[in-house]
Amino acid sequence: METIGRNSACWCGSGKKYKKCHYQFDERLKEMAQEGHLIPSHDMIKNKEQIDGIRESGKINIAVLDYVAEHIGPGVTTQQIDDWVYEQTTSRGAIPAPLNYEGFPKSVCTSVNDQVCHGIPSEDVVLQEGDIVNIDVSTIYHGYFSDSSRMFCIGEVSPEKKKLVDVTKECVQAGLDAVKPWGLMGDMGHAVHEHALANGYTVVREIGGHGVGIEFHEDPYVSYVSQPETGMVMAPGMIFTIEPMVNMGSDKIFVNDEDGWTVYTDDGKPSAQWEVQVLVTEDGYEILAY
Repeated sequence: METIGRNSACWCGSGKKYKKCHYQFDERLKEMAQEGHLIPSHDMIKNKEQIDGIRESGKINIAVLDYVAEHIGPGVTTQQIDDWVYEQTTSRGAIPAPLNYEGFPKSVCTSVNDQVCHGIPSEDVVLQEGDIVNIDVSTIYHGYFSDSSRMFCIGEVSPEKKKLVDVTKECVQAGLDAVKPWGLMGDMGHAVHEHALANGYTVVREIGGHGVGIEFHEDPYVSYVSQPETGMVMAPGMIFTIEPMVNMGSDKIFVNDEDGWTVYTDDGKPSAQWEVQVLVTEDGYEILAY
């Protein structure tokens, strides 16, 4: 951690003197580092201006998913969903973050049934009664990023699929309940994992959450198969996603060789995911996108 004079301008860009701003914050981080904990770097801590901008981006992300929720149903193609997301995002002066990101060809990820994540929208994929689908929306607004996803049950789904969707949402809540300022990220991930295991499910190990806000994907990496009393300190000002991918069967996955993006469960059983974007605050957390 860089050394800053107490009367110098604070590193966060607030314009305040360091001693009046983040001095005590940094002292606490130093103490936790001396205790052996992994601490966030300054660039993982968002200032008020950045948080305000990310919050506005999140409002658009939420509105786009609300629109999808109102219109999705049997007979809708995943390409139609992509069209909705593009139109609803751009009409609000924003940009769909996935579009052309590292070559991804669409504006949204649509992952159906045994597709774990990164499903590519297509005219050929028609949602059928009994399907479950994850719609993962990410938005850039005035340079700030937001990211969240929801599960949708198409018509009447089997009790087994409905339980998977519901329990996965409960896993996110279990993670949120463990988000505490100056707590450890491993405790949060462990809470998610334990709830999934208690219901007979597994959690994908190779893919987790991430910091987000100034870039689409930032540090830290967020695992949902972590051990308690491990992981990075959750300091106020950090923003990251809680987005466990919960499988009905094995936690093994593979990537489609043809498109290089779509992730599937190895055993062909369904997978579910909900994602929220979370700000760690001085007294708990704030959900910026859901």
